[in-house]
Amino acid sequence: MTPLPPSLYAATARSAPATPPLDGDRQTDVVVIGAGFTGLSTALHLAERGVRVTVLEANEPGWGASGRNGGQVNPGLKPDPDEVEAAFGPDLGARMVRFAWSAPEATFSLIRRWQIDCDARQGGTLRAAYRPGPADALRRSTEQGLRRNFPVTLLDQDAACEATGTDRYSAVMRDASGGDLQPLDYARGLAGAAMRAGASIHGRTRITGMRRAEGRWQVSAATGTVTAETVVMGTNGYTDDLLPGLRRSIVPVFSSIVATAPLPDAMAASIMPMRASLYESGHITVYLRVDANNRLLIGGRGPQRPIENATPVAYLMRYAERLWPQVTGVAWTHAWNGQLAMTKDHYPHVHQPAPGLVCCLGYNGRGVALSTAMGREIARLAIGTPATEIDMPVSSIKPIPFHGCWRLGVLAKVLEGRVRDRFGL
Repeated sequence: MTPLPPSLYAATARSAPATPPLDGDRQTDVVVIGAGFTGLSTALHLAERGVRVTVLEANEPGWGASGRNGGQVNPGLKPDPDEVEAAFGPDLGARMVRFAWSAPEATFSLIRRWQIDCDARQGGTLRAAYRPGPADALRRSTEQGLRRNFPVTLLDQDAACEATGTDRYSAVMRDASGGDLQPLDYARGLAGAAMRAGASIHGRTRITGMRRAEGRWQVSAATGTVTAETVVMGTNGYTDDLLPGLRRSIVPVFSSIVATAPLPDAMAASIMPMRASLYESGHITVYLRVDANNRLLIGGRGPQRPIENATPVAYLMRYAERLWPQVTGVAWTHAWNGQLAMTKDHYPHVHQPAPGLVCCLGYNGRGVALSTAMGREIARLAIGTPATEIDMPVSSIKPIPFHGCWRLGVLAKVLEGRVRDRFGL
C-alpha cells in the first residue's frame, strides 16, 4: 500500500472506515476494481439493488484523484449542450445533456439520502471569463442552458464582482445546481454507505491478474481471488496495464492545489462572498473556492509529477493575490496534486470490451458529480441493461497514438493554452 499523500483533505478528513485486505477466495456477483468515486458509487448503487458486490482497491478508498481534487461539484460536460446533441443525435445527445447537467443534484441527493458528512454545500458553480472570446462563449453557454430550463444566470461585470469579490471577470455564468464538498470525506462516506448497503470493500489489495474462464471472471491479488459474473473497472487517472490498451486511451494529467490557513472572518467574507465554487473559462483552467473553514483553495496545472510543497506552483498563490490583494502575506499551509484522466474527445468513456466487463473513465475535470452519477449507469450495465438504454455512449477502447510521450504532450498543450489565454486567441 502506498500511504495517502499529504494534503489539506488528508489532514482534516473524518476517520476512514475499516477496509481490510482481501483474505482468501470468494464468490460474488460483481467485482469492482478501484475505490474512487466511480467504483464506490457503482458499488453503492449495486448494493442498493441487492447485488452482491466486492470492491478491491490497491491503497484505500479515495486515495487517488477522488480524495485530492478541487472539491467542486460541477454540472455538465466539457462540450456545450448544442454540440453534444449535434454529435450524438436528438435521442442519445439529449439524454447525455440531461444526465450530465443533473449530475450535481444526483450527487447532493445521494449525500442527503445516506447522510454523508463531507461539508457539502449546494451554493452554485460560477464559470468565469476575463477575455472577450471566452466571455462570448460563456454567453452562448448560458443561452443554451436557459433554453433547456437549466438553473443558470448570466452575471455582468458588476454582478460578477459582487459575487466573487474581484474585478477580474467580465462575465460569469452561475449554475445554482452546483456546489462543493470535502472530497476525501465524500469518498470515505461513499465507502461507508456502500458497506452499510451490503458491499464488501478491501483496501491494500493490488490486483495481480484477471482472466475469464467458464463464463466467469477471476480477479487475483496476492492475498486471494474473487470470482464474479461481472467486473467493473473504475481506475481513471491511475489506470495501469491490467487491461491492454485501456491506460493508453486516456491522458493522466496532474492537477495541483494550494490552500491557505483559515482566514479571518472579515477577509474570508470579502473573497467569493456568494460561497459558490468557481472555475475559469479558457484553455487552461484555474479553479477556486473558500471552504467551510474559511480556507481559500486555488488549483490549476502544475508539474506532471507528484509535488511535496507549493514551490512548483507558486504562480497559483501569486494569482490569488492578483484576484484578492488582501490575501497577500497570508499563510499557505498545504500544497498537493493528483492525476485526473483526460480523453481525446473530452467525453467520459464507457467500454464493454468483453462479456461481463465494464470500464468507465475520463471525466476531464468534472469527476465529482459525473463519476457519482455514472455509478448509477454503470450499475445498470453491470446487471444487464442494454448499452443503448444508458445515458452515455458505450464505445470501443481506442489507444491514443504516441501515448508514451504524454508528459511532453501535456506540457506543450499547457504552454499553448497559456499563450492563447494571454492573447485572447
